[in-house]
Amino acid sequence: MLETLFSIIAPVLICAAIGYGWAYMGRPYNTDMVTHLVSAVGVPCLVFTTLVNVDIDLDALGRMAGATFAALFIMGVAGFVILKVWKQSVRAFLPALVFPNTGNMGLPLALLAFGEEGMALAVAYFTVCIVIQFTVGVAVSSGVTSPMALMRVPTIYAMALALIFKISATAVPQWAANTIEILSGFTIPLMLITLGISLQQLKVGALGKSLSMALIRLLMGFGVGLALAEVFGFEGAMKGVLILQSALPVAVFNYLFAARYETEPQAVAGAVVISTVVSFATLPLLMWFVL
Repeated sequence: MLETLFSIIAPVLICAAIGYGWAYMGRPYNTDMVTHLVSAVGVPCLVFTTLVNVDIDLDALGRMAGATFAALFIMGVAGFVILKVWKQSVRAFLPALVFPNTGNMGLPLALLAFGEEGMALAVAYFTVCIVIQFTVGVAVSSGVTSPMALMRVPTIYAMALALIFKISATAVPQWAANTIEILSGFTIPLMLITLGISLQQLKVGALGKSLSMALIRLLMGFGVGLALAEVFGFEGAMKGVLILQSALPVAVFNYLFAARYETEPQAVAGAVVISTVVSFATLPLLMWFVL
């Protein structure tokens, strides 16, 4: 079991450490360019090739998507209540409590732990999370509702196209399949390296507040994921992926939105860094539990 856990966790930690070391040495790295490249090209290609090639029941993907909506809704309500009682800004901190790092960390961990089936299920969770984050999340952070933001998320189109091929049992042209698979290959390494870069560059502010948010995100996510896995009757990879994705640290996108809309970005950055560092320490226990 220890060898299995190490084989799952080590690649994630090593890739993130490469990014951290790269930034620490002051080497050039255009985070904005890489983030846009991964979001616009890498992730859509990864989503498409995973869903098209994996041998998994579409009903399972639908059930995972439904469980993800439920998880985000429950965490949103719970987070809102916690922030109101705590007398903290909902605009600034609710997204950080709700949206976990399902991309940079969730996708590689699900792939390494549960194989192609786990990756497909993690993609379903990730896609729903992106949809909600770029609509409801942006609306909360900015104070302005923008339904058109969803139209600018390439992952949505990639998932829809993949489902069309899957449902119609149509083969993807070989030249297209090969191209998409090659492009999808850079996604996970760059996501993890960029995570390491971000951890080195982000500055922790409002330490007490950031620590509290980090612990709430991790504990609340684990509790909600575990409870919903029981409610939905999930077993095996479905149960593991739901708990894993729900219990991950604060997503870096939350900091980007906080910085863009000037909603206490330093405290949110602190929550990203602290929750990620804590999750690295607790990953062996989490992976042992879901396996």
